[in-house]
Amino acid sequence: MSPTTLYRAVARAEAVTWALLLTGMFLKYVTDTTELGVRIGGMLHGAVFIAYCLTTVLLWIDQRWSLRQLVLGLLAAVPPFVTIPFEMHAEKQGLLGAGWRLRTEEPAGLLEKLAAWLVRKPLQGVVVGVAAVAVLFAGAMVAGPPV
Repeated sequence: MSPTTLYRAVARAEAVTWALLLTGMFLKYVTDTTELGVRIGGMLHGAVFIAYCLTTVLLWIDQRWSLRQLVLGLLAAVPPFVTIPFEMHAEKQGLLGAGWRLRTEEPAGLLEKLAAWLVRKPLQGVVVGVAAVAVLFAGAMVAGPPV
């Protein structure tokens, strides 16, 4: 999977889970019918939000984004649906390569070595990514819901 395909999928999934969460909030706070939508939508959104942030950091490392692009990418996950315009911006600006740089290029530094391992071993990378999302999600659950 190319960086473009991965980022597009995760950015759109993040936007879809925003829609689920907002729908759940509407049902809970406006119609006063059920809290289930917030529970399910909130949990899904939390997990995909973390996945989006981790994917953004991976692309920052592999595609050599500037710190500004990293911050903009991470901030795009906060307001609803902004990940899609940011993903489109990133593609238009050439920030999403057709291939993974660190698949063929020698990594420099600890972060690049970790990213290179993730992109050179995609199956293990997915397992590590899912585990990272699970650990961060569990930590967020222990910390409690956002206020």
